[in-house]
Amino acid sequence: MIGVSKLYCGTVEPSDVLRYGRKSMRLPSHLLQFSEDKKPVIVWNITRACNLACVHCYASATPGPAPDELDRDEARALVESLTDYGVPVILFSGGEPLTHPSLLELVALAVKRGARSVLSTNGLLLDRDKALRLKDIGLSYVGISLDGLGRAHDRMRGRPGAFAGALSAIRTAREAGLKVGLRLTLTRSNKDDLEGIFELMSSEGIPRVCFYHLVDQGHNPSLAGESLSMAETRQALDLIALRTRQLHQRGQATEVLTVDNQADGPYLYLKLLEEGLAEEAARAMELLRLNGGASSGHGIAAISWDGQVHPDQFWRSVVLGSVREKSFKEIWHDPANVLLQALKDKYRHLKGRCRDCRFLMVCGGGLRARASHAYGDPWAPDPACYLTDEEIGLAEASGRMAG
Repeated sequence: MIGVSKLYCGTVEPSDVLRYGRKSMRLPSHLLQFSEDKKPVIVWNITRACNLACVHCYASATPGPAPDELDRDEARALVESLTDYGVPVILFSGGEPLTHPSLLELVALAVKRGARSVLSTNGLLLDRDKALRLKDIGLSYVGISLDGLGRAHDRMRGRPGAFAGALSAIRTAREAGLKVGLRLTLTRSNKDDLEGIFELMSSEGIPRVCFYHLVDQGHNPSLAGESLSMAETRQALDLIALRTRQLHQRGQATEVLTVDNQADGPYLYLKLLEEGLAEEAARAMELLRLNGGASSGHGIAAISWDGQVHPDQFWRSVVLGSVREKSFKEIWHDPANVLLQALKDKYRHLKGRCRDCRFLMVCGGGLRARASHAYGDPWAPDPACYLTDEEIGLAEASGRMAG
C-alpha cells in the first residue's frame, strides 16, 4: 500500500510515525502501514456469496454461500483467536460480506476485543439501518467499490444500476457518520474515468480512495486485455498524483493510496526529484523505508470462507493451513512452512531485476502472487513493475561492467 497523499503531498512526516514507537496497536489507522512489528492485517473473505458477478473478482464469488463456510461458532472463535494474537485490523470482505447473517455480530466482537474493523462492500445492501448499526458498534471504515462511472462500473459489476446503488451507499454511510472511501481497480475499461472519479470525490466530500492495480490470476477470460500497459500505468499514476495535489491545494485533505504495485513508491520518489523537490523526495524515501514494501506472508494475510489461510488475498493457490485445524498464530509462525518462512526473509530469494534493483529494500520485490501466476516461480520479478532499467539502476550497473 502506497500513500500518494503521504509521499507526494507531504501529509505525513517520518517523525509522525516514530513518535508512536512504530507499534501497530498504538499507531493511528492512517499510519498503520509503517508499523515495525508487522502483525498482519487480516483480509477475511467471510463468505463466498455475492449479489453481483464482477468480472475481476479474485475470490470467484458465487450467488450463494459455499457449503464449507465457517459456521457462527467457528467464526466467533476465529475472531477471538485473531484478537488474542493481536492483529491490528480485520477487513471483512467476501463475496459480499453484508450477505453474511452474523456480520454485525462478528464486527462488534472484533471491536470489543480491540481490533479495528473495516468493511469492504459493493454497497448495494448498505441501507440506513445497517449503516447506523455499524456506526454504533464501532466499525472503523467502510470501503465501497466503484470501478468507473455509470455504465463502466455497471459493466464491471455485471448489473445495471450498480453505480447508482454504490453512490447511494456512499451517501448513506456518510449520513450515518461512518468514515467512507472508494476502492477502484485500475483497468483499461475505467482509466478514462479517473478525472471523473476525482471530481466525484471532491463534490461528495469523500475523504479516502484506494486505487488497486489489477492482479490477473489468469483464470478469467473476461479480464483479457484489461491490464494497463506500463505506459498507461505511468499515465494513471501521473494523473492520480496531480489530482491528489490539486485536492490538497484546495484544502481537501483527501487520503489517496495505491495498492498491489510497490513500484508506485519509487515512481513518486523519482517524480519529486524530477520536479526539483529534493527535500520532499528525501522525506518520501524515509517513509518508504519505514513502510518496507510488499508484505505478503508478513504484514498481510487472507483467510477464506472455509478457514484456509493464504499469504494474501490473491494467492489462493497457496494454502498455509486451516484455522479449523490450528490457530492462526500457529499457522503464521510455523517453522516447517518453507515458503512462509522465505516470504518473511524474501530479499535472499528474489531473482532477476527485482534482486538487482536499487529500490529493493523499499519495494520488497512487488507482489509475489503476480510473479507466481505469470511465471510459475514465486521469486521471479513482478511482471507489473513499470520502472525502467535506468530508473532502477540496472543500466548504470551494466555500463560499469562493460567498461
